[in-house]
Amino acid sequence: MNALIKSATIVDSKSDFHNETVDILIEKGRISKIAKHITNPKNYKEIILDNLHVSQGWFDSSVSFGEPGYEERETISNGLKTAANSGFTAVALNANSFPVIDSYADITFVKSKAQNNAVSLYPIGALTQLSKGEDLAELFDMTNAGAVAFYDYQNPISNPNLMKIALQYASNFDGLVCSFPQESRISGLGVVNEHINSTKLGLKGNPALAEELQVARDLFLLEYTEGKLHIPTISTAKSVELIRAAKAKKLDVTCSVAIHNLIFTDDVLEEFDTNYKVLPPLRTQPDCEALIEGLKDGTIDMVTTDHNPIDIEHKKIEFDYAKYGTIGLESAFGALQTLFTTKKTISLLTQGKSRFRISDTTINEGEIADLTLFNPDSTYKFGINNITSRSKNSAFLGTPLKGETYGIIANDKIVLK
Repeated sequence: MNALIKSATIVDSKSDFHNETVDILIEKGRISKIAKHITNPKNYKEIILDNLHVSQGWFDSSVSFGEPGYEERETISNGLKTAANSGFTAVALNANSFPVIDSYADITFVKSKAQNNAVSLYPIGALTQLSKGEDLAELFDMTNAGAVAFYDYQNPISNPNLMKIALQYASNFDGLVCSFPQESRISGLGVVNEHINSTKLGLKGNPALAEELQVARDLFLLEYTEGKLHIPTISTAKSVELIRAAKAKKLDVTCSVAIHNLIFTDDVLEEFDTNYKVLPPLRTQPDCEALIEGLKDGTIDMVTTDHNPIDIEHKKIEFDYAKYGTIGLESAFGALQTLFTTKKTISLLTQGKSRFRISDTTINEGEIADLTLFNPDSTYKFGINNITSRSKNSAFLGTPLKGETYGIIANDKIVLK
């Protein structure tokens, strides 16, 4: 693949051309030249876009696509197309399909479905067999097949000894164990944050305590085992404090936060819109502020869309019975830009790769072209027309966003909307 990008502002603090507006020549999938003006050498495809900015390719550490088993929600093919249109060149795929991705063969299958795609798919294998939390899955075999981590998506491990054994066993091959932060015996049947709004609306509450107890337990186990732990999608101020203290003790822990937990509070639940039924639930404004501060000071290592397509039959029903989840790839960039500067937004969208065994790139001559193309300044209200996912369950519908993506250049391919 050969192309010439014209008049693009580079946003990459590791690049020699950071903040410069330049032309970028790409030949055979690699950046061959960066300069103020480059003459098209061999009639290559020219990319000329309004207010064009270019960064390293973005990464999402938690996406769900449905296939195999839930293709009516999303397929791997369309999911990767959505990721590309949304600016992501790499995604880590959760194991919550049917069957659950918990074996060498399952990892091989999803990788084969993503072959020859511009977006790189990195499978996360289930931590336990069928994600039931009873027996460990084939962790080492899945690593050999290409799994980058192990996680029973949104299914907490209630047995502390099983988590201890997982951390000890995975440390033998530098495996990354992920633990969903929820103590189910505390959360019970709660469907929203336990607070004033849950009482007003008559909905069962899931208290912050349920998350914080699990985070505290897992950090104790991590300290004991000296393992390697990732805590996905934290949502409370106390969780941030606990992880900040653990990092001060030099424990090998990382964590992420879902973008919707930064933007929305449980105040949006007044209309019982099930697009806001997510797990962990939307919390309070002080929680949002603490999460944002955690991102700013590095306590929280990465953001995720926690993209989870759910078909209309399981979303457009009574709140208590609707499934958890929102899609988030398409709205990620525009939502983050309502909270952070463009520089910080790009930093957040490119963090976390090394934790999931993904190599980093920079925008310099001689480097592989792994690029996201975007306009940081456009403003719009997010609507159905902005969604390319098969499922339309977005918490961001009707929300004003800032910035649009043009597409990506990666894996020797160009994908533009």
